Amino acid sequence: MNLRRLLIASTLLGGLVLLGAYVFRAPLSVAVAERLVVKRLSYDRLAELPDGLHVGLCGAGSPFPDEQRGGPCTLVVAGKRLFVFDAGNASVRNIGKMNFNTGSIEAIFLTHFHSDHLDGLGELMLQRWVSASNTQPVPVHGPEGVQQVVAGFMQAYAQDQHYRVVHHGDAIMPATGFGGRALPFKLGADGRVVILKDGDLEITAFTVDHGPVHPAIGYVVRYKGRSLVLSGDTKKSAPVQREAQNVDLLVHEALSTPLMQTLQTAAGQAQRKNLQQIFLDVQNYHSSPEDAATIARDAKVGFLLLNHIAPPLPLPGMERAFLGQAHDIYSGTIKVGQDGDFISLPIGSKDIAFKRGF
Repeated sequence: MNLRRLLIASTLLGGLVLLGAYVFRAPLSVAVAERLVVKRLSYDRLAELPDGLHVGLCGAGSPFPDEQRGGPCTLVVAGKRLFVFDAGNASVRNIGKMNFNTGSIEAIFLTHFHSDHLDGLGELMLQRWVSASNTQPVPVHGPEGVQQVVAGFMQAYAQDQHYRVVHHGDAIMPATGFGGRALPFKLGADGRVVILKDGDLEITAFTVDHGPVHPAIGYVVRYKGRSLVLSGDTKKSAPVQREAQNVDLLVHEALSTPLMQTLQTAAGQAQRKNLQQIFLDVQNYHSSPEDAATIARDAKVGFLLLNHIAPPLPLPGMERAFLGQAHDIYSGTIKVGQDGDFISLPIGSKDIAFKRGF
């Protein structure tokens, strides 16, 4: 009888606790949320990273709508210095989800001026200004034409800048820190140029083949003995293979021709002739996963990370179909990139650590 009473009492007590939690769910949720926000705002991922070269995908996709991949964006950390390469539509949100402060971005580098590589640039420049009360605009490096791109976003955001300075004051929103400063570069006769050389860090731009888009750029980043190459958008390109010789990490774009042909056929059956033609045209200035694997093999790359994934891969099994014969060509590690993927190349070793997603 005593056991029965104990069970009844325990059940009633549990019910009261649940009822109390339900009744006070709003203030409890707010209290928990407050603690989480404080923890998030206090967290400095840059400070926690070991010295080395680190790469995060703040956008692994293409112009296609894709639940797993936003527009092209690659975050690179060299030591404690933060850089962003391309600025697709999800850049700001994904950099935040990766627990980096956009206010710490030292510079932005653009590969070319297709819309999917820069449609998040305005918001990225704005949040870089807002997040740390920066007093100088962010440098935006790119080939000739970057001036028009940056100026266009500056003009579009000019009224927003005025509102924020008036509302918050110049101490919080320094008018001088708004936007970006375009820094165009020209390639040398050999198709390359060193953009930044500072101590142990070197960033080099080189030409790639994305015709009729010209110029189109890839980048090499070297830091304390670790190295990576970002191909940008390109068909299979000899300059990429040249620059990727023996690098630790190759981040290379990839488009599956068989899957694109499936979309092309479907568009024809749906009487969407314009899309049918576009799906055909895009196949001639991108690289297949097999192309990227061939470059990685011949350049003796340590790790191959595919980005600018096209088309989207929404169903189980599609990633394997997307890769085709790539694993037969390149025996090293290949990953099909998703937003939030993060690779660390610590100095003093050949280690390559990969973390999937956010």
